[in-house]
Amino acid sequence: MEVHRQLGWGLLESVYQEALSMELHERGVSHECEKEIEIFYKNKLMEKKFRLDIVADDIIIELKSVEGIRSEHRLQLFNYLRLTHKKVGLLINFGEMNLHGERYMYDSDENICYRVDKDMNPVDE
Repeated sequence: MEVHRQLGWGLLESVYQEALSMELHERGVSHECEKEIEIFYKNKLMEKKFRLDIVADDIIIELKSVEGIRSEHRLQLFNYLRLTHKKVGLLINFGEMNLHGERYMYDSDENICYRVDKDMNPVDE
């Protein structure tokens, strides 16, 4: 990815978020940074809200700059997909020497997320 090639690895997530936003804009991809989503508890709107790193069309992009992606990072993305009812999420880690990304699909009927490849086929893990 161009952002990783230009900036390298290990900077703050906010730096990568801004750079990726610039890259998406240059490529004409409609997106929104720090998109706020509402949370409901027992059908009541809570004051607490989540902010999604980037939403491009119907895809949630969760950015990390950590030593390695862990289960809690995946769960964070899964919860965002579940709460927004969006079908596709990308988890991108800029914290490693080699850029690491994972693509997930949310199945609202089964209320599960599963990893998929670039053609959206399930990946055996």
